[in-house]
Amino acid sequence: MNRRYSTDEIIPQSGMYFVYHEPHRLIRTVRLFSGDRFPRCSQCSDRVKFELLLEMSDVGQQHIHLYELEAQREEEEEAR
Repeated sequence: MNRRYSTDEIIPQSGMYFVYHEPHRLIRTVRLFSGDRFPRCSQCSDRVKFELLLEMSDVGQQHIHLYELEAQREEEEEAR
C-alpha cells in the first residue's frame, strides 16, 4: 500500500492522486503538483487523505493551484 498524505502536507510528487474523504462526496481523483499543499474539503475543512496513483511530469504543464476540493451538495447526491 502506498503512503497516504493529509491536507496541508507539501505534495512531494506531481501526479494523479486518489482522494479519500468519508464525510462528503468529493471527486475521486485529482491532479496535483509538487511543492503545493494537499487541499482540504470546502464544506467542512476537515483533513482529506490522498494516495499517489500515477507519477506525472509537470514540465510544460499549466499549473492550477488547488486549495479546496468542492463537496457536492446533498441535492446533487440524491439526484444520482
